[in-house]
Amino acid sequence: MSGHSKFANIKHKKEKNDAAKGKIFTIIGREIAVAVKEGGPDPNNNFKLATVIAKAKANNMPNDTIERGIKKAAGDVGNVNYEYVTYEGYGPSGIAIIVDALTDNKNRTAANVRSAFTKGQGNIGTPGCVSFMFDKKGQIIIDREECELEADDLMMTALDAGAEDFNEEEDSYEVLTDPDNFDAVREALEGAGIPMMSAEVTMIPQNYVALTDETAVKSLQRILDLLDEDDDVQAVYHNWDE
Repeated sequence: MSGHSKFANIKHKKEKNDAAKGKIFTIIGREIAVAVKEGGPDPNNNFKLATVIAKAKANNMPNDTIERGIKKAAGDVGNVNYEYVTYEGYGPSGIAIIVDALTDNKNRTAANVRSAFTKGQGNIGTPGCVSFMFDKKGQIIIDREECELEADDLMMTALDAGAEDFNEEEDSYEVLTDPDNFDAVREALEGAGIPMMSAEVTMIPQNYVALTDETAVKSLQRILDLLDEDDDVQAVYHNWDE
Protein backbone atom coordinates (compact mmCIF):
# COMPACT_ATOMS: atom_id res chain seq x y z
CA MET A 1 0.00 0.00 0.00
CA SER A 2 3.02 2.26 0.21
CA GLY A 3 4.61 4.02 -2.70
CA HIS A 4 5.65 7.35 -4.15
CA SER A 5 3.08 10.09 -3.79
CA LYS A 6 3.21 13.76 -4.65
CA PHE A 7 1.47 16.19 -2.33
CA ALA A 8 1.14 18.99 -4.88
CA ASN A 9 -2.28 19.96 -3.51
CA ILE A 10 -1.18 20.33 0.10
CA LYS A 11 1.06 23.04 1.51
CA HIS A 12 2.19 21.03 4.50
CA LYS A 13 4.64 23.47 6.01
CA LYS A 14 4.97 23.41 9.77
CA GLU A 15 5.10 27.16 10.11
CA LYS A 16 2.84 29.48 8.17
CA ASN A 17 3.41 33.19 8.25
CA ASP A 18 0.71 35.38 9.77
CA ALA A 19 -0.71 36.42 6.41
CA ALA A 20 -1.07 32.84 5.19
CA LYS A 21 -2.59 31.73 8.48
CA GLY A 22 -5.02 34.65 8.36
CA LYS A 23 -6.11 33.64 4.86
CA ILE A 24 -6.64 30.04 5.94
CA PHE A 25 -8.67 31.10 8.97
CA THR A 26 -10.81 33.35 6.76
CA ILE A 27 -11.43 30.47 4.36
CA ILE A 28 -12.38 28.08 7.16
CA GLY A 29 -14.58 30.71 8.82
CA ARG A 30 -16.64 31.02 5.65
CA GLU A 31 -16.89 27.25 5.36
CA ILE A 32 -18.12 27.02 8.95
CA ALA A 33 -20.79 29.64 8.24
CA VAL A 34 -22.07 27.80 5.18
CA ALA A 35 -21.99 24.40 6.91
CA VAL A 36 -23.99 25.73 9.88
CA LYS A 37 -26.52 27.35 7.57
CA GLU A 38 -27.00 24.11 5.63
CA GLY A 39 -27.01 21.58 8.49
CA GLY A 40 -27.14 23.31 11.87
CA PRO A 41 -24.53 23.98 14.58
CA ASP A 42 -24.13 20.43 15.94
CA PRO A 43 -21.23 18.61 14.25
CA ASN A 44 -22.60 15.27 15.51
CA ASN A 45 -25.59 15.78 13.23
CA ASN A 46 -23.85 17.79 10.54
CA PHE A 47 -21.22 15.83 8.61
CA LYS A 48 -20.16 18.87 6.59
CA LEU A 49 -19.53 20.91 9.74
CA ALA A 50 -17.60 18.03 11.33
CA THR A 51 -15.37 17.92 8.25
CA VAL A 52 -14.73 21.67 8.37
CA ILE A 53 -13.90 21.46 12.09
CA ALA A 54 -11.37 18.71 11.31
CA LYS A 55 -9.81 20.97 8.68
CA ALA A 56 -9.73 23.83 11.21
CA LYS A 57 -7.97 21.72 13.82
CA ALA A 58 -5.46 20.43 11.28
CA ASN A 59 -4.61 24.07 10.52
CA ASN A 60 -4.18 24.85 14.23
CA MET A 61 -7.25 27.06 14.51
CA PRO A 62 -7.90 27.53 18.26
CA ASN A 63 -10.95 25.70 19.65
CA ASP A 64 -12.45 28.92 21.01
CA THR A 65 -12.16 30.50 17.54
CA ILE A 66 -13.97 27.52 16.04
CA GLU A 67 -16.70 27.67 18.67
CA ARG A 68 -17.15 31.42 18.21
CA GLY A 69 -17.47 30.90 14.47
CA ILE A 70 -20.16 28.26 14.95
CA LYS A 71 -22.12 30.39 17.43
CA LYS A 72 -21.89 33.47 15.22
CA ALA A 73 -23.05 31.50 12.20
CA ALA A 74 -25.93 29.93 14.16
CA GLY A 75 -27.17 33.36 15.17
CA ASP A 76 -26.66 34.85 11.75
CA VAL A 77 -28.04 32.11 9.49
CA GLY A 78 -30.33 34.41 7.54
CA ASN A 79 -27.46 36.69 6.57
CA VAL A 80 -25.10 33.99 5.29
CA ASN A 81 -25.20 34.45 1.52
CA TYR A 82 -22.05 32.65 0.45
CA GLU A 83 -22.29 30.03 -2.26
CA TYR A 84 -19.81 27.56 -3.71
CA VAL A 85 -18.68 27.89 -7.30
CA THR A 86 -16.04 25.95 -9.23
CA TYR A 87 -14.00 27.07 -12.23
CA GLU A 88 -11.93 24.85 -14.50
CA GLY A 89 -9.28 25.83 -16.96
CA TYR A 90 -5.80 25.47 -18.35
CA GLY A 91 -2.51 27.06 -17.44
CA PRO A 92 0.55 27.26 -19.70
CA SER A 93 1.40 24.02 -21.55
CA GLY A 94 -2.05 22.62 -20.81
CA ILE A 95 -1.65 22.35 -17.02
CA ALA A 96 -5.09 21.47 -15.61
CA ILE A 97 -6.38 23.80 -12.90
CA ILE A 98 -9.53 23.59 -10.75
CA VAL A 99 -10.54 26.55 -8.58
CA ASP A 100 -13.04 26.21 -5.74
CA ALA A 101 -14.46 29.49 -4.48
CA LEU A 102 -16.94 30.54 -1.81
CA THR A 103 -18.40 33.91 -2.62
CA ASP A 104 -21.17 36.41 -1.95
CA ASN A 105 -20.69 37.93 -5.41
CA LYS A 106 -20.23 35.49 -8.28
CA ASN A 107 -19.65 38.24 -10.86
CA ARG A 108 -16.71 39.63 -8.87
CA THR A 109 -15.22 36.21 -8.29
CA ALA A 110 -15.60 35.13 -11.92
CA ALA A 111 -13.90 38.31 -13.13
CA ASN A 112 -11.00 37.90 -10.68
CA VAL A 113 -10.45 34.22 -11.54
CA ARG A 114 -10.61 34.93 -15.27
CA SER A 115 -8.11 37.77 -14.82
CA ALA A 116 -5.70 35.49 -12.95
CA PHE A 117 -5.77 32.94 -15.75
CA THR A 118 -5.35 35.59 -18.43
CA LYS A 119 -2.38 37.26 -16.69
CA GLY A 120 -0.66 33.87 -16.48
CA GLN A 121 -1.22 32.97 -20.14
CA GLY A 122 -3.96 30.51 -19.27
CA ASN A 123 -7.66 30.34 -20.02
CA ILE A 124 -10.92 29.39 -18.33
CA GLY A 125 -12.65 26.34 -19.82
CA THR A 126 -16.12 24.86 -19.62
CA PRO A 127 -17.34 22.90 -16.56
CA GLY A 128 -15.89 19.39 -16.66
CA CYS A 129 -13.07 20.25 -19.05
CA VAL A 130 -10.33 19.14 -16.62
CA SER A 131 -12.07 17.64 -13.57
CA PHE A 132 -12.08 14.20 -15.22
CA MET A 133 -8.28 14.23 -14.78
CA PHE A 134 -8.68 14.27 -10.98
CA ASP A 135 -10.07 11.90 -8.36
CA LYS A 136 -12.01 13.23 -5.38
CA LYS A 137 -10.45 11.73 -2.25
CA GLY A 138 -10.20 12.25 1.46
CA GLN A 139 -6.57 13.08 2.18
CA ILE A 140 -4.86 13.16 5.57
CA ILE A 141 -1.23 14.25 5.92
CA ILE A 142 0.74 13.27 9.03
CA ASP A 143 4.15 14.64 10.03
CA ARG A 144 6.58 11.75 10.57
CA GLU A 145 8.41 13.63 13.31
CA GLU A 146 5.23 14.17 15.32
CA CYS A 147 3.83 10.65 14.88
CA GLU A 148 4.91 8.18 17.55
CA LEU A 149 3.57 5.13 15.70
CA GLU A 150 5.71 3.08 13.36
CA ALA A 151 4.72 3.33 9.70
CA ASP A 152 3.26 -0.21 9.60
CA ASP A 153 1.17 0.38 12.73
CA LEU A 154 -0.10 3.69 11.40
CA MET A 155 -0.95 2.08 8.07
CA MET A 156 -2.93 -0.73 9.76
CA THR A 157 -4.80 1.77 11.96
CA ALA A 158 -5.79 3.74 8.87
CA LEU A 159 -6.72 0.70 6.77
CA ASP A 160 -8.71 -0.88 9.59
CA ALA A 161 -10.71 2.35 9.83
CA GLY A 162 -11.54 2.19 6.11
CA ALA A 163 -8.70 3.99 4.33
CA GLU A 164 -8.02 3.08 0.69
CA ASP A 165 -4.29 3.75 0.51
CA PHE A 166 -1.26 4.69 2.58
CA ASN A 167 1.86 6.37 1.22
CA GLU A 168 5.20 7.28 2.76
CA GLU A 169 7.36 10.31 2.02
CA GLU A 170 10.60 11.39 3.65
CA ASP A 171 8.91 13.81 6.02
CA SER A 172 5.28 12.72 6.05
CA TYR A 173 2.65 10.04 5.60
CA GLU A 174 -0.39 10.29 3.36
CA VAL A 175 -3.68 8.50 4.04
CA LEU A 176 -6.22 8.40 1.20
CA THR A 177 -9.89 7.54 1.63
CA ASP A 178 -13.11 7.42 -0.29
CA PRO A 179 -14.89 10.73 0.45
CA ASP A 180 -17.71 8.83 2.16
CA ASN A 181 -15.25 7.15 4.56
CA PHE A 182 -13.15 10.24 5.24
CA ASP A 183 -14.84 11.24 8.50
CA ALA A 184 -14.65 7.71 9.97
CA VAL A 185 -10.93 7.42 9.17
CA ARG A 186 -10.20 10.90 10.49
CA GLU A 187 -12.04 10.16 13.74
CA ALA A 188 -10.17 6.86 14.15
CA LEU A 189 -6.79 8.57 13.74
CA GLU A 190 -7.84 11.42 16.02
CA GLY A 191 -9.01 8.89 18.62
CA ALA A 192 -5.63 7.15 18.43
CA GLY A 193 -3.92 10.45 19.25
CA ILE A 194 -2.31 10.82 15.83
CA PRO A 195 -1.56 14.49 15.00
CA MET A 196 -2.71 15.52 11.54
CA MET A 197 -1.07 18.31 9.54
CA SER A 198 -3.93 18.36 7.05
CA ALA A 199 -7.27 16.58 6.84
CA GLU A 200 -9.73 17.37 4.06
CA VAL A 201 -11.55 16.10 1.01
CA THR A 202 -9.51 17.18 -2.00
CA MET A 203 -8.90 16.55 -5.70
CA ILE A 204 -5.94 14.31 -6.52
CA PRO A 205 -4.50 14.44 -10.08
CA GLN A 206 -4.41 11.10 -11.88
CA ASN A 207 -1.18 12.16 -13.58
CA TYR A 208 1.31 14.99 -13.13
CA VAL A 209 2.84 17.17 -15.83
CA ALA A 210 6.38 18.54 -15.61
CA LEU A 211 7.25 21.95 -17.01
CA THR A 212 10.73 22.52 -18.43
CA ASP A 213 10.15 25.93 -20.00
CA GLU A 214 11.04 28.66 -17.50
CA THR A 215 8.58 31.13 -19.02
CA ALA A 216 5.74 28.63 -18.62
CA VAL A 217 6.74 28.00 -15.00
CA LYS A 218 6.71 31.73 -14.22
CA SER A 219 3.36 32.20 -15.95
CA LEU A 220 1.78 29.29 -14.08
CA GLN A 221 3.17 30.56 -10.78
CA ARG A 222 1.60 33.94 -11.59
CA ILE A 223 -1.82 32.31 -11.94
CA LEU A 224 -1.43 30.37 -8.70
CA ASP A 225 -0.18 33.43 -6.78
CA LEU A 226 -3.06 35.61 -7.95
CA LEU A 227 -5.60 32.93 -7.06
CA ASP A 228 -3.98 32.47 -3.66
CA GLU A 229 -4.32 36.20 -2.97
CA ASP A 230 -8.06 36.18 -3.74
CA ASP A 231 -10.13 35.96 -0.55
CA ASP A 232 -12.98 34.26 -2.43
CA VAL A 233 -10.79 31.35 -3.52
CA GLN A 234 -10.99 28.40 -1.13
CA ALA A 235 -8.74 25.90 -2.87
CA VAL A 236 -6.76 25.45 -6.08
CA TYR A 237 -5.94 22.03 -7.51
CA HIS A 238 -3.56 21.42 -10.40
CA ASN A 239 -1.52 18.64 -12.00
CA TRP A 240 1.79 20.50 -12.20
CA ASP A 241 4.70 18.37 -11.05
CA GLU A 242 6.42 20.98 -8.89
